[in-house]
Amino acid sequence: MNELLEQHPTVAAAVVAGALAVGLLCYLLLSPGPVRIPVSRRRPGYVPRPSALQRGAAAATGAIERAMGRRGTPAGESTLELAGMKTRPQDFVFLILVGSLVGAAAGLLLNGPLLAIVLAAVVPLVARITLSIRITKRQKQFAEQLDDSLQLMASNLRAGHSLPQALSSVAKEADSPTAEEFARIVNETRVGRDLGLALDVTAERMASEDFSWVTQAIAINREVGGNLAEVLDGVADTIRQRNEIRGQVATLSAEGRLSALILMVLPFGLAAFLLVTNPSYLAPFTESLLGYGLMVTAVLMLIIGGLWLRKTVEIKF
Repeated sequence: MNELLEQHPTVAAAVVAGALAVGLLCYLLLSPGPVRIPVSRRRPGYVPRPSALQRGAAAATGAIERAMGRRGTPAGESTLELAGMKTRPQDFVFLILVGSLVGAAAGLLLNGPLLAIVLAAVVPLVARITLSIRITKRQKQFAEQLDDSLQLMASNLRAGHSLPQALSSVAKEADSPTAEEFARIVNETRVGRDLGLALDVTAERMASEDFSWVTQAIAINREVGGNLAEVLDGVADTIRQRNEIRGQVATLSAEGRLSALILMVLPFGLAAFLLVTNPSYLAPFTESLLGYGLMVTAVLMLIIGGLWLRKTVEIKF
């Protein structure tokens, strides 16, 4: 090997250069990054000027906030809070508008005005569906955690704590979203709201029939007295049995729900497959008024069938 390198100095230089390159690459990947001192420490009192993009976004969100204020739409903030999102309503609307513009531009470049309109309309629909899914998931998690929350409240009451202290303990020790909702109850009672009313509003927000039983049990106990810890234990036992039945129902209806999902996704999957393998087969649907009418009819029938299947596999008890 040494003789080869001595005879071919170019090869030796290439080997050395490759070794240096590998060593430099390893150093860049493995070495710690530079220590960055915040601007507030390097230049006290210095406030960096926002960029043009930041100023434009702030102006747009401000205009959206003023428009929402004139229309009187305070429900957006509560909806985002119920979904567990910390985003401001005006920022969320701004993101939807930007997404619609991007979708319209992409559709216009790909296939023309029709696809642009469809993609622009799909963005708000997807945002609404995403919010609904997040709200449903959060409410389901709250219902699943209610049993443990009641046991924690009962344990605090047996230890000699008052009801507000028991609620505060749940707000500190429970998981999300139970901790957030109980913290909301505690904060509302601290600013003067009646405890029963705060509990009722929470039960309505979380769409929890089980928690409404808890609020009724607490209200009755506050009027007639008694051992609230035993009452909460009884309500927790009832909720636990209902959760077991709910799990059995979900297991028995899993096949039907899976069949409904497959039937709903199958038309879209088949259309996508034909669009990739044989685009000319679907071309007549976009070349005449009859084709558009058939597509609209198919979508309406699919929606009706989806609602029918949902009612078929949805079991209430």
